[in-house]
Amino acid sequence: MDDLALARSVHVIAVLFWVGGVGFVTWVVMPTLKATEAPEDRLRRFQQLEARFALQARLWVVLAGASGLWLVMRADLWSRFLDVRFWWMHLMVGLWTIFALMLFVIEPLHLHRSLADATSPEVDFLRMMRLHQLLLAVSIITIFGAVGGSHGLF
Repeated sequence: MDDLALARSVHVIAVLFWVGGVGFVTWVVMPTLKATEAPEDRLRRFQQLEARFALQARLWVVLAGASGLWLVMRADLWSRFLDVRFWWMHLMVGLWTIFALMLFVIEPLHLHRSLADATSPEVDFLRMMRLHQLLLAVSIITIFGAVGGSHGLF
C-alpha cells in the first residue's frame, strides 16, 4: 500500500469535513439562528448546537494535522517552507494552527466561560458570526491555493 496516497486521502477527507462543517455553521446554522431566535437567545442556542459538532471538528482537525505532517515528513517537503512559491503550505499550517488553538485551547479554557458571562449576547453572537465568516474565507483561499499550488497553478 502506498502510504502517501493513503495520507493524502485522509488529509482531503479530514479537510472536507472540517471546512465543510465550518461552512455549514457559517452559512446555514448562524443565519438560521439570527432569523429565528430572539437576540438574547441566539448565543445560548448556538452553543447547544455547536457542542454536538465540537468533538467531530476536533477529530477532523487532528486527522488533517497528522496526515499533513506525515506527508511533509515522508515526502521530505520541509524545504518548501523556505520557498515563497509555496505560500499555500504556510497558509495551510497557519490555518490549521488557528483552528487547533480555537478548538483545543481557547474554546474549552476561555470561550465557554466568557460567553456564559456575556453581558451582551447579541453583540457576542454577531462578533462570532463575523469570525466564522473570516475563518471560512481564509479556509476557502487556503484550499484554492493548496489544490492549485499542488497541481502547478502557481
